[in-house]
Amino acid sequence: MTEQDTQTPSETLVVKRFTKYNFFKVVREWRFLGLKEKAMARQEFLTVLKGHASDVELQYFSLVGLRGDVDFMVMAGSPDVQSFPNLISDLISTSLGRYLETPYSYLAMTRRSTYLGSHRHPGQEESGPQAESGSKYLFVYPFVKKREWYRIPFPERQRMMAEHFKVGHKYPKIKINTGYSFGLDDQEFVLAFEGDDPGEFLALVEELRSSEVSMYTQLEVPVFTCLRVSAARMLDLVG
Repeated sequence: MTEQDTQTPSETLVVKRFTKYNFFKVVREWRFLGLKEKAMARQEFLTVLKGHASDVELQYFSLVGLRGDVDFMVMAGSPDVQSFPNLISDLISTSLGRYLETPYSYLAMTRRSTYLGSHRHPGQEESGPQAESGSKYLFVYPFVKKREWYRIPFPERQRMMAEHFKVGHKYPKIKINTGYSFGLDDQEFVLAFEGDDPGEFLALVEELRSSEVSMYTQLEVPVFTCLRVSAARMLDLVG
């Protein structure tokens, strides 16, 4: 029995929400522009973001000083995947957009995990990362399991995942959001953990390494530590 075999028709067909993680890098040439020109470019970029806020939920994060290959991330959530091409097209058409590269970009869909069974609790992960959570950090990475995992009978996988969840419950201040990317993007999942303390997230990940299910991990890099900021602050930090 596969994970898909355990879903009801409504669980399989109903799209909960799409999430798009857009990581941007400002090219070196941006640094040589005049202050006035950069200020105008940032304001134009902010205006475009504001114009899309009515049809796309947008959240903003800075990675300046946290990674060398990206400067900021715009996370977009929508029930309509077509909202993302419209957003990105408008952003890269701005003056600032001409100085942006996209080293990483991930698309995922949120839904209820079949391994949870009948267990439910407030703020469960099928809603995806929410702006109102107020978490200071978002830790994001793509995730792929070994093919052997999917050949294991579902009850056995559920048993191993229950152990995995048990470790997570020891860190209640860290919330996990699992995005599903099968057939939508290169990875199988996008994991996004919300929290205020990077040290606590480090301890959680370190302990999860010893769980039985971790033996079936094929890929879980690159990892992005993203600092939640306002849109204006996000652009100010790029210089």
